[in-house]
Amino acid sequence: MQNKKSSIGWRNENKRPSLSEVFSSVSVPKQKGIWKKLFAFTGPGLLIAVGYMDPGNWATDISGGAQFGYMLLSVIFISNFFAIILQYLALKLGIVCERDLAQACRDHYSPLISFLLWILCEIAIAACDLAEIIGSVLALKLLFGIPMTWGVLITVIDVFIILFFQYKGFRYIESVVAALIFTILICFSFEIISSKPEIFLILKGIIPNPEIIKNSHSFYISIGILGATVMPHNLYLHSSIIQTRDYPRTIEGKKMAIKYATIDSTLSLSLAFFINASILIISAATFHKSGYTEIADIMDAHKLLIPILGSSLSGIFFALALLASGQNSTLTGTLAGQIVMEGFLNIKFKPWIRRLITRLIAIVPAMIASIVYGEKGTAKLLIISQIILSIQLSFAIVPLVNFTGDSKKMGPFVNGAILKISSWLITIIIIFLNLFLIYNTLLGRR
Repeated sequence: MQNKKSSIGWRNENKRPSLSEVFSSVSVPKQKGIWKKLFAFTGPGLLIAVGYMDPGNWATDISGGAQFGYMLLSVIFISNFFAIILQYLALKLGIVCERDLAQACRDHYSPLISFLLWILCEIAIAACDLAEIIGSVLALKLLFGIPMTWGVLITVIDVFIILFFQYKGFRYIESVVAALIFTILICFSFEIISSKPEIFLILKGIIPNPEIIKNSHSFYISIGILGATVMPHNLYLHSSIIQTRDYPRTIEGKKMAIKYATIDSTLSLSLAFFINASILIISAATFHKSGYTEIADIMDAHKLLIPILGSSLSGIFFALALLASGQNSTLTGTLAGQIVMEGFLNIKFKPWIRRLITRLIAIVPAMIASIVYGEKGTAKLLIISQIILSIQLSFAIVPLVNFTGDSKKMGPFVNGAILKISSWLITIIIIFLNLFLIYNTLLGRR
């Protein structure tokens, strides 16, 4: 429950904690001990990192590596830096104001504006769920030969699997996510070793290259990587799940929480950088090196990995990583949907109802595309889902940067001058690049 002092600067008093069933449920050691406290705060960052390695990111990484080798690694690095800054603002908002981003919007904007923001966010979450379905369906086909239409229906089952772990406790959810991320990590580690990339070219690729801007096509793909990196639902999610920690709700307690939560977030997003970079590196070391520069599709990439690397295991690990990525993203998308609905509307639905509605909305277009167009149709849907996410992004970033830069809302935790300037600069860059990407995509330009 919010006290009156913490409500200063807000239109309404926040009467319900975010994710009330797990609010302040993970204990934090009271005694001094860096490693024990860090372990207590480890988890939310992993859930956030999932959004940066979902199936929607694979296509741009594969395409960028196949066409331009290691050159676009610098774009992934810069994108990850932007993500670290914005996720820091999200966790700080949740800790300091004890509101998730959806609650903060509801308590700041008029009911009409809040309702419109909710609608836009729901559309984005459905689009994100669509990308997760497509990734899981493609993985099921690659691993078990399951037809795409049946694969779409099978994805409904994960609704109940997720809810099972959610009822067991929030630490169980974090453990499942960590296990799936570890699976992805093992798979891509195997792929990198098998592809034998050139270390010097990797290090060179991390340094920004002027040729990226000079070449219109590499610039377009760079915009796709940079503009679609930050997932809007991740900002809502992070501002909420950080409040599952039972830290003292005092100034000193919040300082401590911000410190350890930032370490967790930064390390987790660094892991996401490694995985995203791995996809591009593998693509560069296999397809670009072998002359297959037109590869931009997940299925085509899988087909060519086996003959190029000469091992059937490479295809299996690729598909396993894709399945783990889709399932991980599904889990975090479920939580984000619950947070957004409860935060904006201040109402609670049973989790299984909330999850089923979101999944059914996403299943309809996925089913139609798989029946009518097959693999190519789902690939196009993957692109469309990323465009929808890009449109929503500015409606999440702008309030976040605005709130955390407001001294009336944040008090002594308000963003400093350097952070204010840099966060607004990042916001402007991402919004501009997303608009540019949307404009060119709709016109069919590449």
